[in-house]
This record gives sequence, C-alpha cells and structure tokens, in this order.
Amino acid sequence: MQDATLSSPHHDGSPQYVRNQSPVVGDVLALRLRVPARWGTPRRVFLRSLRDGEPHYDQARSLPSVDGWSWWEADVTVVNPTLRYRFLLKGAEAQGPSWSWLTATGASPWDTPDRDDFVIHCRPAPAEWARGGVVYQVFPDRFARSETQHPADLPGWAVACAWEDPVEPRGELTPRQIYGGDLDGITEKLDHLVDLGVTILYLTPFFPARSNHRYDATTFDVVDPLLGGDDALIRLVEAAHARNIAVIGDLTANHTGDAHEWFQKARADPTSAEASFYYFDEESAGYACWFGVPSLPKLNWASQELRRRFIEGTDSVVAKWLLPPFNLDGWRIDVANMMGRNSDVDMNHQIAALIRATMDDVRPGLLLLAESTGDATENLTSQAWDGAMTYSNFTRPLWQWLAREDAVANFFGTPITGIPRIDGHGFVATHLALSAGFSWRARTQNMSALNTHDTARAGTVMIKGGPAVGMALVFLLPGLPTLFAGDEFGLRGSNGEDSRTPMPWQGSADRPDDLRALIAVLASLRAGSPALLEGTVRWLAVARDVVALAREHEHECFVIVAARADYDSVTIPLGLLPGLWSDAEQVALGWPDATGVLADQMLVLSGRGPSVQVWRFPGLVLP
Repeated sequence: MQDATLSSPHHDGSPQYVRNQSPVVGDVLALRLRVPARWGTPRRVFLRSLRDGEPHYDQARSLPSVDGWSWWEADVTVVNPTLRYRFLLKGAEAQGPSWSWLTATGASPWDTPDRDDFVIHCRPAPAEWARGGVVYQVFPDRFARSETQHPADLPGWAVACAWEDPVEPRGELTPRQIYGGDLDGITEKLDHLVDLGVTILYLTPFFPARSNHRYDATTFDVVDPLLGGDDALIRLVEAAHARNIAVIGDLTANHTGDAHEWFQKARADPTSAEASFYYFDEESAGYACWFGVPSLPKLNWASQELRRRFIEGTDSVVAKWLLPPFNLDGWRIDVANMMGRNSDVDMNHQIAALIRATMDDVRPGLLLLAESTGDATENLTSQAWDGAMTYSNFTRPLWQWLAREDAVANFFGTPITGIPRIDGHGFVATHLALSAGFSWRARTQNMSALNTHDTARAGTVMIKGGPAVGMALVFLLPGLPTLFAGDEFGLRGSNGEDSRTPMPWQGSADRPDDLRALIAVLASLRAGSPALLEGTVRWLAVARDVVALAREHEHECFVIVAARADYDSVTIPLGLLPGLWSDAEQVALGWPDATGVLADQMLVLSGRGPSVQVWRFPGLVLP
C-alpha cells in the first residue's frame, strides 16, 4: 500500500523550492530540498548543476527542521539558458558511506542519466491569465449555429448535415460533413463557458479549407466565410475579452492544404518564390506531405521567403491575427513536434524560436502551446514554448487506470484493440516518469485533458463514474485544465472524428453524464487556491484502485484521494501529511461516504468509488 519511494527526499521545481521562477543568465538561485524524518537526516547535501555541459557542485547548507522534515538550501549560478541540476545526499555515518541522487525521476542509490535532471528555463513567466487558465476547446462547425446565420452556398466538397444527423466516424464522408456551426454561434454561447469557469477559449482552425477540420488551409489571409468571416472572429474575441476569456487560435506551421494558394502557385510555376515553400522532387511531381497524405504538403522552413510571410514581422501570418482588429491571445501550433523536420533536416527549435520572437515582439505576454502528442519533453527543451498539448504524461495513463475491460476504442494511434489497463501503481509511475523531463513551469502550462478532438471520448472508454474522477484530477494536478466541448455533457465518441459531435443544446436526451456542476466547483476551487495553481506535488499512497497525493503551499495544502473502486484501508503516516489532521476540513465535491480516521499514527482513508475526496489543511510551514 505504501511505497518507500513516496517518503523520499522531495524537490520538484515548484515555488516552494525555487522562488525565482523566471531567472536570467547570471542570476544566483537558492534551490531547496526537503527530507522526511522517515528517510533519515543526511550528513551532507550537494547540488550538482551542469555548466556548459560539465558537472559543477555546490554544497547545500542545513536549514531549521520543520514538522520532522529537514530542509537544505544551495546557491547555484545560472550559467546557461537552460539550468539542469540534481541533488547528491550523503547518509548518516551509522549507515556507512551511503550516497543517494535525487533527480526529477526520484531518489536513486546509483547513477542516473543527465536527462533525468531537474530543469529550469530562462524565460519570462507566462501572463497571469495563462498561468491560472482553464481551457475550453471548440471545433467550430459542431459547437453552435448563430441565431442570425443565413444559409450559404456550400463549396463542392461539403455535404450539408442537420444538427441531429449522426457523425460518420470514418470514411469518405467524414471530413466533408458540415453542420453549420459558426463563430457567432460561439459568441452567443460564451455565458455557458463563464458558468463552467473557463478563462481560455481555444479554437481549432478557422481558415478556409476543403474539410470540416480545416487543418488543410487554402489561405491564411482570411477567416472562412462558412464560419462568418473576419468580422465574426472580431466579434467573438471582443465578446470573450469582455467576459475575461482569452482566445487562442490553431495554426498549421507544418503543412498547408494542397489547395492553398501558395501550393497552387508553386505547382504552376517551379521558378516562383512559393516553389521553395515545399519539398518537391526534381520533377516537381512528388512532394513531402504530412504522414503521406497528399492533401497536406509539408512546409520547407529553409525558405527565407516563407519565414518572412509566415513568421517574421508584423505583416506575417503569426502576427496578423494577434494584432488589432483580431487580437488573439496566442497560438496552439498543430503537430509542433513535426514542424521543420523532414528526413535529415531538423529546424524545429529554430522555427519555434522565430515564432516566439515574433509573438514577444508584437504583443508580449501571449500563450504559445505545442501539440506534441507523444512524449513532449524533447520538444519542450526549446525555450519557445509555454507548454504542450500532449497525452503521454497524463491522459494516456489516466485512460489506462480508469478504462473498462471491454473498451474497444483505439489507444492513441497504437496498433492495439482496446485499452491496455494498469493499476494505481502503473498510473503514478507512468505519470511521474513522463512528467520528469518537463520544467516545473512547462508542467504547469501543459494542457491536461480527459480527451480532445483527436481522441475517443473518455465516456466511451472509461468505467461508469470514471470521467468524473478523471475530470477532478484534470483540475487538481498541475497543468492547464482543458475541456473539449461536450465533456460537460459526457458526450461519447469511438475515435477523434466520432467525438466531434454537435453540441446537444436542445435537451438532456443526448447528455449521458452531466458534469457541469462538478466542473464549476473544481474551476472555482482551483481559481482561488494557490496550492492548486502552483503548489508542490507529493504522492502519499498508491494502491491498485486508489491513489493519494498532497498539493502544498504556504497558504494552504490539500490531500487528494482518487479511487476507481471502493476502498477502506488506504494508510498515510502522519509524518507525511502537510499538517495536523485535526486542522483539516473536507471540501465538498459531491461524492458521499468518504472518511478519514486516525489510528496508530496513521491516517486511514476509506470511501466508495469511483470517487474523489479532498481535504484542506493549513499552509506549509517553510524554514
């Protein structure tokens, strides 16, 4: 029930351990380490950092102990734009010459790779609105039709559908179905987002294209008339800003559509400037494209003219939509992990840096997120990104822990039928391993989602009650809580296309699970909680069907217990808790029958599942 690694020395890069979260090269940082009495008191502690790739050691000083925990602090000079570091602890003499490393993957008595080190990037902090954001993702064609929308002639590729018509999950019709949702329809429903506690609206592409998903843009110069055109986007952003909701767009910097004006000109004239925008073979007949899909030709970022038009300066695509009259608040870059990469060419980090530089130049304080659906840690070694839209460190292990045995949805593109299920130990181990490579700042700015427009819906793959448990963890763990439109109604979907179901505004018949009240409570709790926004994370107990963790901050702390089944004997030693149990109060989330009692210097937790219980404690006492 209690894993020894859960009572190890602790550091995670959060503000409780690293006060300066936005250093610049040359700064001296005071980095702290916390060691529980159960682990033992170290005789000496060193901090090892890499200076131009070479290890350097600074000895830590002992701070006053607090509540049975010893504290240590070491000063380190930031020599490079990325600081990598770990701790080296020498055990008590009675234990012999015992040494232990502490890295982002945990404590280890033997050497571990440098890639496991803690990471701090020298970048300005994200704007306050972004750091505390709750994201709501909208697929515009399926969200809402505006009251003033007039029927328009559809292009030849499109097939008109009534709002109640079923979505085709696969086949020739799938990208052609048009339901008529538009940007003014989103504007008319903004109060729905306010009620949920949403602060960031994320729109999938709004440029003209030859599909309903619009990742095959035909131009980046205008908003698709099917969505209402430029004026509709201006109205939407203005109305959202009036409600303190930021708006970010979705940009395909990896490819365009084959009907894009640039590609059409390139094919027509191999001597044109646009011909350098793509990877053509010698005869200009074949070309590189996204995953071999001919309708998505890949951009060649070696072209200086492409960089000028797309990225550089106030007239670029990147800048235009961030400036008046449109005033978007940032971008999510589609398949950012593939951008600038083709065969032996790799300009990924260089192009990301150019995008960030333009954004910082035209309007500082905007949000830049990278889609990187696999392990995103390498992609986020670039200084450019605030965070990632990724699945591997949270969404994937969450699905595996909460999946039904008979779930048959595809598991994130793998050639597997069904979801490979894991227990609570596997969930925590996977989450820790795949979070370790992120800086704390990136970890708190990664989009944490139950599902998105590219996946099956959680309600289709999870046990009954699982989506509610997952939703609670979306808000209670570090990250930007991210809702895909329809999550609040428990919509179903067997794959990404099937999940893009029109919103059931007319009634409850098509709302399998109504999570609106839970989401609103979680969003309110998080918005008012420094512990949930930036507090440290410590895992306290792990069992097959239940996991427990603490979020700790000077102003308040939480103990969070998430379960997929009934439990009656989850035990946490009092020395690992963030305060006295007598000072705790339970937070009402809507799950009954959750209790905690003291017995033999242990907190014994029990409850019915699937469920989540949350207890609030006084703030963490720092030396």
